[in-house]
Amino acid sequence: MEDNKNKLILFMPSIEGGGVEKNLILIGNYFSKKLKKVSIITYDKGFISSFSRRINFISFTIFKRKKVSKYIKYLFCLLLLIKEIKKNKKKLIVLSFQANIYAIIICKIFRVSVVTRSNSSPSGWSKNYLKKLIFRKIISFADNVIVNSKEFKKELDAKFNANSKLIYNPLNINEIVKKSNNKINFNFFNNSKTLKIINIARFTEQKDHLTLLKSFNLVNKVIKSKLLIIGYGSNHNEIINYIKKNKLGNNVKILNFQKNPYKYLRLADIFVLTSKYEGLPNVLLEALTLKKYIISTDCPTGPKEILNNGEYGTLVKIGDYKTISQNIINYKKNNSYFAKKVMKGFKSLNRFDFDKNCGEYYNVVKKYLY
Repeated sequence: MEDNKNKLILFMPSIEGGGVEKNLILIGNYFSKKLKKVSIITYDKGFISSFSRRINFISFTIFKRKKVSKYIKYLFCLLLLIKEIKKNKKKLIVLSFQANIYAIIICKIFRVSVVTRSNSSPSGWSKNYLKKLIFRKIISFADNVIVNSKEFKKELDAKFNANSKLIYNPLNINEIVKKSNNKINFNFFNNSKTLKIINIARFTEQKDHLTLLKSFNLVNKVIKSKLLIIGYGSNHNEIINYIKKNKLGNNVKILNFQKNPYKYLRLADIFVLTSKYEGLPNVLLEALTLKKYIISTDCPTGPKEILNNGEYGTLVKIGDYKTISQNIINYKKNNSYFAKKVMKGFKSLNRFDFDKNCGEYYNVVKKYLY
C-alpha cells in the first residue's frame, strides 16, 4: 500500500446495484489495496458491506428517506464534494462514476484534478441538443475520460471530441464462479426438459423488457420453456401487465434485485439481453463466465465487441422479438452447436482480466496523487 500524498475520491451519488455499481465496487476495493487515502462520496449506503473497510464513506447520515430523485442525490453529494475540496485544500483527485458534468465543473472551479468514467453509449442520451452541446463543451475540461468499449470510444470521441481512454470493465471470474455455487432451492427451474431463459436488468426503457416478453410469448407456444427476470425499476407494472394479459404467469417469474444473481444464472441455459443501448454490459461477461449461451440485441455499444460480431453468441436487431424467439427455438434444437460458440467466448474473457484492467485505472489516477 502506497502512502499517497493526495486523497482519491470516488464520486457516485446513487448506488443502486447495477453494472456501474459493480465496477465501482471492484475498482474501489482494488484502489484500497494500493492507496491509503480512498473515499467514496455517495448518498446511498446500502452496499457499504461490499466495499473494503479501508474505504472511507462520505455521506449524509441525517436523511432517512430512501426514495429520492437522482438529482436530489446529485445535489447533496456535490455539496459534500465542495466541502471535501475545501477541507483538503485541493490535495485530492476525483474519479467520477456519475453526474460527470457537474463534478467536472466543480473540480475545475476549485482547480482539482478530475477523471470521469462514462458508462453508457451517447446513443441513449444525446438526442437532446442542449444537453449534447453542454456535454461537448464541458467534457474536454476533464483531465481524463475513461470509456469501456472500442465502439463507445469511437462514438464519444467523434460526437464530443473527448479524446477518451479505453479501459475494459474488470471481470472477477473467481468471485463470480464462487458465488454461483452457493446453494439455492429454486423449483421454478427444476424441470430438466424445460428450456431455461434468464434476463438480469433494471426495469427501464433502456432494457426494453417488452421485446423480451414478446419473444418469449412466441417461444412458449412452440417449446416448453421458463423465463426468469431479475431486476427492479420504474417499468415494473408494465412488465407485470404484459405477463397477465398474455397469461404467462406460470412460465415467467420475476425476482427483485439480487446481490448474488449468479446462483440463478448458473441454472439457466440462455441469457437474453434486449437493451436499446449499453456501454459494456457486465451481465454478458458474467453469462460467458458461467458458460451460458447469449442472445443479445446489437445495440450501441458493447454486445458486438463482447460477442466478437456474433462468433460467441447471437446478435439481433434492436426490438426484433421474432428473430430472438427463432434463435431461442434453434438453440433448443441444436444446443451442441451453440455450446461450441460459448466455449470460444469463455476463452476470450482474458481481455477483461481483473488485475490488468484495474491496474490501468490505477495508472490513470496515480500520476495526480503525488
